[in-house]
Amino acid sequence: MNKYRKVIKPKETIVKDDDEIRVTAAGSVSAYISRAAKLFNEMEKTYLTITATGNALTKAVTSAEVIKRRFKGLHQITKLSSQELVDEYEPLEEGLDKVTDTRNVPCIEIKLSKEALDKADAGYQEPIDESLVTEVDPEEMMKARGRGKGRGKGRGKGKGKGKEEPKGKGKGKDVKGKGKGKEEPKGKGK
Repeated sequence: MNKYRKVIKPKETIVKDDDEIRVTAAGSVSAYISRAAKLFNEMEKTYLTITATGNALTKAVTSAEVIKRRFKGLHQITKLSSQELVDEYEPLEEGLDKVTDTRNVPCIEIKLSKEALDKADAGYQEPIDESLVTEVDPEEMMKARGRGKGRGKGRGKGKGKGKEEPKGKGKGKDVKGKGKGKEEPKGKGK
């Protein structure tokens, strides 16, 4: 593939709904949860949809499970599908043809709703037991969770860490043996 370059296609601008959370592999789960809190509390939406493709599928499922444990009585419908992506590569040397690579990418769509959904749907899950749900007020959810901004422990700051036993092959302080240390002079000599 050294002799080919990927053709960068212009991205299609798809209009995203207000009630859709599009999960990416790079985004953080906590950001998606705070977005869900904003949709349910501030914007007073009755449902939201979490969508993801490829490597982000696990993050989408994790986000949905955490959201279900933050808000009471959420019905869920999950739909799995696959999308066909076609990559084009153009040759860097003359005499070579264009190459196209077709791959199927898995997609997931999770709909979480406060209102009852179609129970006959294959991907339907009823709300989880209320004893498993811990509701958090919106102010508490927006607060920092104690990570970041501090200077971590790092890897230490050299030796002077107190009176610990020295590590390594040193002789120590009270050990006598061969070698030229602080010995009594033996008289005149070289």
